[in-house]
Amino acid sequence: MQWMTVAVPPFASLEQADAVFAQQDPMPDGLVARYAGTAADGRIRVVALWDSKAHADRFFANTLGPALARALGPEPAGLPEVIGIDVARSYVRQPVA
Repeated sequence: MQWMTVAVPPFASLEQADAVFAQQDPMPDGLVARYAGTAADGRIRVVALWDSKAHADRFFANTLGPALARALGPEPAGLPEVIGIDVARSYVRQPVA
């Protein structure tokens, strides 16, 4: 079953998000889609759709920390706050304009 994550990353700009994502070559295994934007509170949110919870768990455990360190320096502000959602339905499949 697909798994969705909503993360509040330890950085403050979309440019920093771009730098972290650029460190992930090739794209993380199991990542279907990723969206980043600024919420009403001014903080960045990253929403990702994964093939499974196991794919997301491996990414957060093994890939994200090193990518943050390479992009933001040896002591980034920590890992993101993340909530996971078991995807029960998919309604729309359109790119963001």
